[in-house]
Amino acid sequence: MTITHNTTTHRFETTIDGHTAYLSYRSLNDDLLDYDHTIVPDALGGRGIGKQLAQTALDYAQQNNKKIRPSCSFVAHFINKNPQYQNLVDNA
Repeated sequence: MTITHNTTTHRFETTIDGHTAYLSYRSLNDDLLDYDHTIVPDALGGRGIGKQLAQTALDYAQQNNKKIRPSCSFVAHFINKNPQYQNLVDNA
């Protein structure tokens, strides 16, 4: 599976069998991203795509010295299960 960072639509996304799954974000400032929605169509459910989207988005933040706000409950839950990403969360 290939996940791309679409900077035009502010999404990390993948398309499989004609269905697009994505994790969207809002840029709150140069150093802070709000990860606000993770959408995986029912046809793609159960394949771990949401987890891969979250990991890709969090790795992007880490590699680019960004902090994040996990407004999306899926992303917040993923961070709770993967403490190596805790340092990315903006606590302001």
